[in-house]
Amino acid sequence: MDTQNSPPALPMPRADLVEESGSGKSKWSLRGLFTRVVIVLLIFVIGAFLGAYLGPPFFSGFFGIDGKTPPIAETDSQAASATINDGAAGRSESAVVALGRLQPKGKAITVAAPFGASDARIASLLVDEGDRVTIGQTVAELDSLPSLQLAVESALANIAAKEAALAQARAMVAASLTEAEASRDRALAAVQLARQALERERSLSLGGASSRSTVQSAEATLAQSTSDLAKADASIVRYQSAPGMLQSDIAVAERNLDLAKAELATARDNLSKGVVVSPISGTVIAINSRPGERPASAGIMTTADTDHMQVELEVYQTDIKRIAIGQTVIVSSPALSQELEGSVTLIGYEVEQQTVLSADPAANTDARVVRVTTDLDPRSSALAAKLTGLEVVGRVAVGKDHE
Repeated sequence: MDTQNSPPALPMPRADLVEESGSGKSKWSLRGLFTRVVIVLLIFVIGAFLGAYLGPPFFSGFFGIDGKTPPIAETDSQAASATINDGAAGRSESAVVALGRLQPKGKAITVAAPFGASDARIASLLVDEGDRVTIGQTVAELDSLPSLQLAVESALANIAAKEAALAQARAMVAASLTEAEASRDRALAAVQLARQALERERSLSLGGASSRSTVQSAEATLAQSTSDLAKADASIVRYQSAPGMLQSDIAVAERNLDLAKAELATARDNLSKGVVVSPISGTVIAINSRPGERPASAGIMTTADTDHMQVELEVYQTDIKRIAIGQTVIVSSPALSQELEGSVTLIGYEVEQQTVLSADPAANTDARVVRVTTDLDPRSSALAAKLTGLEVVGRVAVGKDHE
């Protein structure tokens, strides 16, 4: 009964028949799809490898579409020759490209505290950033200045006292000399009178009119008068000056005055230790210390001759043979509104480590370079006056003789 109610069984296909009819086509379809997938994956892997290790410069050599430039300060095999367009003649010439910095002519000068300033602090600044200064101009005062000024005033007062002492010595010597001369005249007169009295007493003694004691008394008076005359002569010698020499008291007073003048000169010299002066004529481009502070190790301020600006380029060592004095240099930077122009004025004598680095991560950071100094023209100097230290790119136009 169960057999009658159950539906009839569906016929099952034979596996061997299916394989026989379509096995060839199915197997080749799967294998072809797998092969194509493997080939595509291999292409992607090879492309990724080439892109990672060869980079855009490899492809730019074929397509020129990457828009990138090789790192500056690379070797000749890595660096590409840049060209600058000559608008006047409508032609282009090869150029050496190098990184560099803007700097004032003579470089920036650090204004430090004067020698002997010791622990003095800054009392006041007399200039600010951007101010023009002249050589020798006072730009700051230290807190030691008041005491140094008092020392000068004290030295001036001491000189006045020594001058008065000299005048007093001269007057005293003159008066003493006059008194000594008068004393000598009196002593000389007394000697003459005593000599006459002695001669008279001796004459009287020969006639028996004068005693021996009277003669002896006259002799003693003459001796005393002679002694007084010698004393007066000595006084005159003391207050008189020998030929070509000063009287001793006056000489001492004059030497004291000279010493006081030397002390004044020292005080005035020390006065310079209380002020800071500009060593050059130029512009204050930075203030490094403020009132109340001790002068910093970087100095009190930085001055520079910004009227005459330069560019110090770092040219790769193998390119330096192409550089010559007088070559035109075009300077550019994103911070500049227009390109600057100058000419090569100095080529360094030493190969150094590169200090100005490109922002390109593929740039060589261990290059050996030679410093090349370029003087900017007046127009370019005016544009670059406030940009000391700006990193720039310089293109040095080189002729065929330097290729």
